[in-house]
Amino acid sequence: MRPRYRSDMDRRAIDAALETLAANRTRWAHLPLTTKIFLLDDLRRRVGTISAAWVDAVVAAKGIASDSPLAGEEWTSGPYAVASASGAIAETLRRLDDGVSVLSGIEIHPVADDQVAVRVFPTTKDDRLLLSGHTADVWMQPGSSADDVRQNAARFYQRTDPEGAVAVVLGAGNLSSIPALDLLTEMFTHGSVVALKLSPVNDYLVEFFEEVFAEFIQGGFVRLVRGGTDEGVYLTRHPLVDRVHITGSGRTHDAIVYGIGPDGAVRKTADDPVTDITVTAELGGVGPTIVVPGEWSKADLRYQAEHIISQKLHNHGFNCVACQVLVLPDSWDQADALLDEMRAVARELEDRHAYFPGAAERQRAAVDAHPQAEILTDGVAPVTFITDLDPNQTDDVCFTTEFFGAVLGVVRIPGNDVPEFLENAVSFANETLDGNLGANVIIHPATEAAHSGSFGRAIRSLQYGTVAVNSWVGVAYALTRATWGAFPGNTRSDIRSGNGVVHNALMLAGVERTVVRGPFAPFPRTIRQGIWHTEPLPPHFVTNQNAARIGEQLTDFAVTQSWKPIPGLLAAALRA
Repeated sequence: MRPRYRSDMDRRAIDAALETLAANRTRWAHLPLTTKIFLLDDLRRRVGTISAAWVDAVVAAKGIASDSPLAGEEWTSGPYAVASASGAIAETLRRLDDGVSVLSGIEIHPVADDQVAVRVFPTTKDDRLLLSGHTADVWMQPGSSADDVRQNAARFYQRTDPEGAVAVVLGAGNLSSIPALDLLTEMFTHGSVVALKLSPVNDYLVEFFEEVFAEFIQGGFVRLVRGGTDEGVYLTRHPLVDRVHITGSGRTHDAIVYGIGPDGAVRKTADDPVTDITVTAELGGVGPTIVVPGEWSKADLRYQAEHIISQKLHNHGFNCVACQVLVLPDSWDQADALLDEMRAVARELEDRHAYFPGAAERQRAAVDAHPQAEILTDGVAPVTFITDLDPNQTDDVCFTTEFFGAVLGVVRIPGNDVPEFLENAVSFANETLDGNLGANVIIHPATEAAHSGSFGRAIRSLQYGTVAVNSWVGVAYALTRATWGAFPGNTRSDIRSGNGVVHNALMLAGVERTVVRGPFAPFPRTIRQGIWHTEPLPPHFVTNQNAARIGEQLTDFAVTQSWKPIPGLLAAALRA
C-alpha cells in the first residue's frame, strides 16, 4: 500500500474537528470509568480484527518482503504495543473503579537513601512467562516516599470536577504505534480529548486508526487530521487547543514554541515563546551503549554482537533510541573481537529499504566527516561503522547529531580498571552526547558481582530517561506500565530529548527514569553455526528468524488476554 498524503485539509474542517473536541472535553473528563474501560476493551478487540492488514500496510510502505522475519518488528512495535497498552490502562481504571489503590500489590523498593522505585514489570504471571528474566523499575524523583508515590498515582482521577482539555498529538512517522500510544497517554493520564495528526511518512495509517478508535471518534473524543507542516502549525496555534504533545525532532519543538526563521531564533535565545500552551515532547538523541570489560566466551561475543546490532538496526536505525555510539574500554582485549562479530552479523542481514526521508543525506554527512568509515552493506543508506572516534573531540558530528539511520560510531574510553572506566564512560555519555532519552549498558554477571558498588553508582549517575542493563531501552518502550521520555530537567529553551513522559499505564507522577534489566545470556544455549548460542533469541533481535510469527502470537495474546495463544507463542519462540 502506498502512502496517501494529502496536505490540503481545509482549515474549516480542522476548525470543525477542534470545535467538536472542545464541546466534548468536559463530558470526556466526567465519563464513568466503566465506560472508559468499555472503550479500551473495544479498542483492543478492533486492533485484533485489523492487525494483519495493519502490519501488511507498514511492511509494504517500508519495503520489507511480506515473508520476511523483519515483519516481526512491525507486529511488536505496532498492533501488539497498542493492544498491550490498552489492556494495561484498562486494568488501572478497573482498580480505580473498584476503589483499590492503583499500586496495590505492586512492589515499591528503595534504590538510594532518598529514592524509591516501582517494580512495573513483571507484575503478573503472564509477564514472567512472556519476557523471562527481565525486570523494569520506574525510579521516582529523589525525596518521594512510597506513600507519596501511592497517593499521587492517577492524579487526574482524584479531581472532584475536572474540566478536561483539548490536546493535539503530532505523531511520529517511524513506528506505527507511537501516535496511538501518545494519544492514549493524553486521553487517560491527562484527561484530554485529542486531535491526532500523523506524519506524512505514515499517513496511510489513518484508515487503520479510524477503525481502531471508531468508538472514540463516534463519541466526539478523537479526531484525525491529515496534512503536513501547514496543518501542524495551524493546529498548534489554534485558540481551542490547550496542550500539544510531539514525538519528533527538537527543531519541530522549537518551531512550535518559538516560531521559525530569524525571529524564532531570537525568541529562543530570549526564551520568549509565541504560545503559552503546555508543550510536551519526546525528541530522541544520540543514544549510547556502554560495554563494561569482562571475561566473555565466544558465545557471549556472538550473542552480544547480535544484541548491539539489533539495538542499531531494528527498523534500520529509524528509532529515537537506536544505539548510535558504542562505548568500549580502550584497554579491553576483547573489544576488537566484539567488533569483528558485529561486522559479521551486519553483513549477514537481509537488505533494508531506507524508507525514512533524509537517511542517505545523513549517512553521507557522517562519512564526509569520517572518510575512514566502513561501508558494510549496499544500498542508498548502507550500514556504516565509524570506529575512529576521538572522545576528546566533543563537537564530532557523531556525538552532536542524531543520524536516524544505519550509522554506528565507536569510541574507546580510557580506564585502568572497571570502576575508573565506568566513571569515565558515564561522564562521556552525560556530558558529550546529545540528548538524554535512553542509554544501554552491557556487563557480564561476574563483572557486576565483583564491582557491584561501582556499577550501582554508574547506573544512578546516568542521566537518561531509560537505562537498560543487558537489554535494550527499546524493550522498555513496549512495557507500557514503564515510563517513556527524557531525563527530567530539560528546559524549554534547551529541550534536548524532551520533557514529560508517555505510556506510564500506572499513571505515576514525579518520575525520574525507567531502568530495565535483562539476562546477559538467557537460558538455554545451543550450538548454532558451529558455536554456542543463546536460545531463544529475543523477539526484537534482527537475527531472530521467527520474529514475525512471535510478533503475531504476542499480538493475539495482548488482544484476547487469554492463554489460548500461549502454546503457539512458546513454540514460535523456541524455534527462533
